[in-house]
Amino acid sequence: MKPDPFRILCAAIALLVVLFIGSNVAVIAVRGSVNLPAYITRKEVLFAIQTSLKSACLSTLLCFALAVPTAYTLTRCRVPFRAAISVILELTLSLPYIVLGLSLLILFSSPAGKALKAAGFPVVFHPNGIILAQTIVNLPFAIRLASSAFRSTDPKLEHVAGLLGASHAAQFFTILLPLCKNQLISAVILVWSRALGEFGATLMLVGVTRMKTETLPANIYLNVSVNDLDGALVSAFLLLVISAVSLAIANGLTRVQKERGRYAG
Repeated sequence: MKPDPFRILCAAIALLVVLFIGSNVAVIAVRGSVNLPAYITRKEVLFAIQTSLKSACLSTLLCFALAVPTAYTLTRCRVPFRAAISVILELTLSLPYIVLGLSLLILFSSPAGKALKAAGFPVVFHPNGIILAQTIVNLPFAIRLASSAFRSTDPKLEHVAGLLGASHAAQFFTILLPLCKNQLISAVILVWSRALGEFGATLMLVGVTRMKTETLPANIYLNVSVNDLDGALVSAFLLLVISAVSLAIANGLTRVQKERGRYAG
C-alpha cells in the first residue's frame, strides 16, 4: 500500500505532541521523586499537603451538595430560561480562574462579606477563602458531570416508579442515584483532583502566605519565587501522583459503568 502523506504528517505531529507533553511529565516525575525524601518531612511541605487535602475535601463536598440538586433540577424538571442558565454555567467554565477569584474578592470585601467576618467567618486572606475559591471554580464542572450522569439514565424508570406511587424523593434515592453511582463517584474524584490544583482564584482571594494559606500549588509558587526549584518540583510531583491515581480510579469506574450498561443492553 502506498504511504499516505496526510496520515504520515498527522502521525508525526501526534508524536511531537506526545514527546512534548511526556517530557514535561518526565521532568516532574524524575526530579520530583529524587528530591522527595529531602523535602517530604519539612513542616512547610506537610502544612501545604494538609491544607490542600482539607480544603479539597471540604470544597468537593460543598460542590456536590449544590451540584446534585442543581443537575437534578436541570435534567428532570421544567425550568424557565434553561438556555440562559446553561449559558451562565458554560461561561463560568470558560472564564480564567483569576477572574472568578476577583469576583469573590469584591463580593466578600462588600458590607455583606464584612458582616460575615464579624460573625466569625472571615474569607478574604483567610483559609476559608481557599474552600470558596475551589468551590466557585469547580461547581460549574461538577454540575456538568452530574447532569451528564443523570441524562445517561432512562427517565422512564422513574416515571414507572411514580405511577406505582413512589415520590420524587424515593425515585431519586432508590432509582436515579444507584444507577448513576459510579459516574457520580468518578465525578467526585475528578472534582477533588481539580480542587487540589486550583491556584488562580485562590491567589486572588486569599493571597499566598507561608504556613497560613499555603496549598501545594502555592508552595510551588513560593519556592519558584525564591529560586528553590527542587522544592517546587517535589510539590509538583505530589500533585502529579495524586492526579494520576485519581484519573486511574475515575477511568476504572467509568469502564465498570460502561460494561454494566453493555450487559444490561
